[in-house]
Amino acid sequence: MKVSASILAADLADLYGSSQKALKAGADLIHLDIMDGHFVPNLTFGAPVAAALKKRLPEVPMDAHLMITDPARYALDFVKAGCTYVAFHAEALPDAALLISKIRAAGGRPGMAVNPDTSEDVLKPYARDLDYVLFMSVNPGFAGQKFMPEVVPKLARFTAWCRAEGLSLERAVDGGVSPENAGDLAAAGATILVASASIYRAPDMAAAIRSLKSAN
Repeated sequence: MKVSASILAADLADLYGSSQKALKAGADLIHLDIMDGHFVPNLTFGAPVAAALKKRLPEVPMDAHLMITDPARYALDFVKAGCTYVAFHAEALPDAALLISKIRAAGGRPGMAVNPDTSEDVLKPYARDLDYVLFMSVNPGFAGQKFMPEVVPKLARFTAWCRAEGLSLERAVDGGVSPENAGDLAAAGATILVASASIYRAPDMAAAIRSLKSAN
């Protein structure tokens, strides 16, 4: 199990220090929640912030989660900024094939995200061209929300379909992820757990990350 530390719940005045803290505690990736105030009711930051952070952490893989209305306009900016993984929402771009190919051609690893009430079936036509999928287990917009357990069977169904199709793409889960639900997510086939409040607000970040990584 990999852990991607979402800096949404970190000290936003010290993104570099907050990222370093998570990496030293055992996180594998740094997760950037990109929100435009339109697709979701919150604003965060854009590609220049990602580029500045990558400059300070050149060897660290970063994944950008684009919760924005027009991902085709901005996705390549995040690849250029140094993000290894770039995921956009299926709800924002019904016909995703062209953007997936553009992200890959630019050197990025494309991913698709789905909200809790979106069927996993929308991912299937693109699965062979993706590096990963991202299942939201809260309605996106803010850190610290309550985990929605109904996402677990959706993940399990998609995992079973991937195995039947011989696909090995990564399956990430984001939203309310904690040591309390990590075991269920691992059993359902998650390979990456995106954690924010559960690690940045934990009394012992390293212990919280170890609990997530050891989930089975």
